[in-house]
Amino acid sequence: MSGLGKGVMTSSIAKLLQLSNQKVSCVKIDPYLNYDAGTMNPVIHGEVFVTEDGGECDMDIGNYERFLNQNISRTHNITTAQVYSSVIEAERKGDYLGACVQIIPHITNEIKERIRKIAKDEQLDILIVECGGTVGDIESLPFLEALRQIRVEDGPQNVIFVHVTLAPSLDVVGEQKTKPTQHSVQELRRIGIQPDFLAVRCTTPLQEKTKEKIALFTNVIIDDVLSCHDVKSIFQIPEILYDQGIVDSIFTKFGKVGLVNASANWDNWNAIVKTMLNHEDQKVKIAMVGKYVTLADSYVSVNHALKHTGAKLGKSVSIDWIDSENLDDIEKLSEYDGILVPGGFGTRGSEGIIKTANYAREKNIPYFGICFGFQLAAVAFGRHVCNLENANSAEIDSKTKFPIIDLLPEQKDVNDMGGSLRLGANEIKIKIDSLAFKIYNSDLISKRHRHRYEFNKDFLDNFEKNGMIFSGQSDGGKRMEILEIPSHKFFLGVQYHPEFSSRPGFPEEAFEAFVSASAQN
Repeated sequence: MSGLGKGVMTSSIAKLLQLSNQKVSCVKIDPYLNYDAGTMNPVIHGEVFVTEDGGECDMDIGNYERFLNQNISRTHNITTAQVYSSVIEAERKGDYLGACVQIIPHITNEIKERIRKIAKDEQLDILIVECGGTVGDIESLPFLEALRQIRVEDGPQNVIFVHVTLAPSLDVVGEQKTKPTQHSVQELRRIGIQPDFLAVRCTTPLQEKTKEKIALFTNVIIDDVLSCHDVKSIFQIPEILYDQGIVDSIFTKFGKVGLVNASANWDNWNAIVKTMLNHEDQKVKIAMVGKYVTLADSYVSVNHALKHTGAKLGKSVSIDWIDSENLDDIEKLSEYDGILVPGGFGTRGSEGIIKTANYAREKNIPYFGICFGFQLAAVAFGRHVCNLENANSAEIDSKTKFPIIDLLPEQKDVNDMGGSLRLGANEIKIKIDSLAFKIYNSDLISKRHRHRYEFNKDFLDNFEKNGMIFSGQSDGGKRMEILEIPSHKFFLGVQYHPEFSSRPGFPEEAFEAFVSASAQN
């Protein structure tokens, strides 16, 4: 079922194999009909993760990048729409030579080709494919069929199936129930796939009698029934799986016994994981004021970036999500060490964010604005410092007299919403005598973007005259990327999304500077 932890399981297995000196990567299959995640509601689906090459992807791609500490291409997020679009386009060109185009073999062949191309082009030892959805769902059946065919064509010595299931514990009886797992595996076997491993999600470690019962009814040996119980940090899961023998079992099934000596790799990884734990006595309270706070996964990369930073600094970052649409008591923000405003789109909740940015400036509370948080911090400064009455973003009020934030020039004739934003990595030039330069220790950085509007340079002189400087620019000074107020304790806004490049053990620099400033507040 959704939210069970398939992405974390995929990432954890990938990490184990990487620590075992295998060249590994991951693919996420999303059976929905959206072409990509770009137009999906983050409150329902979670954040849209942006890759270096400009892909708007499922948030599990972010999990893969953080666990493996490597960039992953947009091609690693395969959707139904992408597959069907390719097949229909080929049919229209006559590439199938008059054949009756069908789910099998044409759709399944396209799925297999995409998976195999990634493995071949990147010269991988092992590719892990996560198939989203629930076994038995109509939309995921062609993908499961394609994976079944790969096993038949490449042989069991080259393909392993891991099935993530649930063993709930009912409070009434306190017993771990196996029926959900039994029925799920029966459904999987009905469509031709026998799992090699069962990753069983449970609140407490899987009991031996539960393992025995699951093994008996699913035709999976007991040693390959894995307890995936709740832990303090998801980065502990690789070790939990390793302790249950999954690495040796995988290499045995793949015929690679005796090839692994990963002690040095493990030392480095364990040192990083250790920093992620046990800092409860050193709390830094952060208010995250945003539009999509009802689902924590809406800002999952921001949450992780804050935790990466806290781990490095030896602090526990406590995050309170505050809905900008319902921010009635602005004084509540005085209780926090720092204020962060993440990305977003649209009118709803924008006035709350503008008030938040102005409050942080007036009260000298460390402020960090990302994308939408950058834009509305500029609007707040225009209204309250530059005295531009009712200044706004053209996205929010297209008739505003003072459009501090306006549409990118190349966006004016764009009609399609999907895939049409400014996306992916772009280089940013940083002024040497600035907070941004101190943060990055460089005058040139590359960061990922996802936006349609930008700061209107018509107001640049007015802003700088009143004390806000723009210390980062891109495209030869055409676009403003970083704003800061030098007289403030810490007031930084960035048009890009730094959270997408933060990794465990290697926190993104702007996040580190923000949490450091907040810790001293």
